[in-house]
Amino acid sequence: MFVETKAKTKLLKKMGRAIADFKMIEEGDKIMVCLSGGKDSYTMLDLLLDVQRRSPVNFEIFAVNLDQKQPDFPEEVLPNYLESIGVNYRIVEEDTYSIVKEHIPEGKTFCSLCSRLRRGILYSTAIEENCTKVALGHHADDIIATFLLNLFYVGQLKAMPPILRSDAGSNTVIRPLAYCQESEIAAYAEERKFPIIPCNLCGSQPNMKRARVKNLVSELEKEVPFIRSSIMTALTNVTGSHLLDTKLYDFENFEPLIKQIPRGHGSIEKELDAVFDHSEEHFTGGRIQLPVVESLIN
Repeated sequence: MFVETKAKTKLLKKMGRAIADFKMIEEGDKIMVCLSGGKDSYTMLDLLLDVQRRSPVNFEIFAVNLDQKQPDFPEEVLPNYLESIGVNYRIVEEDTYSIVKEHIPEGKTFCSLCSRLRRGILYSTAIEENCTKVALGHHADDIIATFLLNLFYVGQLKAMPPILRSDAGSNTVIRPLAYCQESEIAAYAEERKFPIIPCNLCGSQPNMKRARVKNLVSELEKEVPFIRSSIMTALTNVTGSHLLDTKLYDFENFEPLIKQIPRGHGSIEKELDAVFDHSEEHFTGGRIQLPVVESLIN
């Protein structure tokens, strides 16, 4: 039995607050925990199991891993781990690795296509398994990076919401680690000695805009030690009258407005997973022009 440490207590408090703030878990939920083999998803599963044991709300946990057929992927690691802790699971096998390598030129980032394929498969799996929620391991640093990517490259004040529902209402995504910092998760994963499986596709690319933005925040942190907390607080403390969005605030009558969000904006299907190079010929207006890809997504 693993003894609860200060690191775990801190993470559990932050997860519990996020779950409560955004009403992530309800009575009778079947939560599909997406397990990649990285530190974030291992930590999310570990903490959710603890929340499940303590919570007065009854909910089920079902772990799912997408085996994307990356070379040298250790297929036995996750099944062995999940069986050792007694968690129900499913391994979904889809060769998205070959599709990404075939359609993305050498030197270009893989994330946008890879994440779109992965997302479509996982959401379909959630429906097949009658899961009411899909839990992803994104943390506070991911939310901050997405906010800055949208700000710098897209021209939108938009981050990564802790809870999100698809337009059709068939999938609801939750991010229980929304308040947890990556450094805290990394320290806890090391403490727990999770059997980490490295990603040799997206995570290995040095030219990712997301990595550049995260490096920028780390550099600024040397001057502003609380910068991450400050950005996260800003995302919960919006003053519409001091922005320039006329659909958010009526500057003529000095009154706030309820912004009418166009269909598709803010939905799971259109959520920004990674900002790609807009000059890349494989993308037009955010839609991938590849029949084989569209068939897997839809």
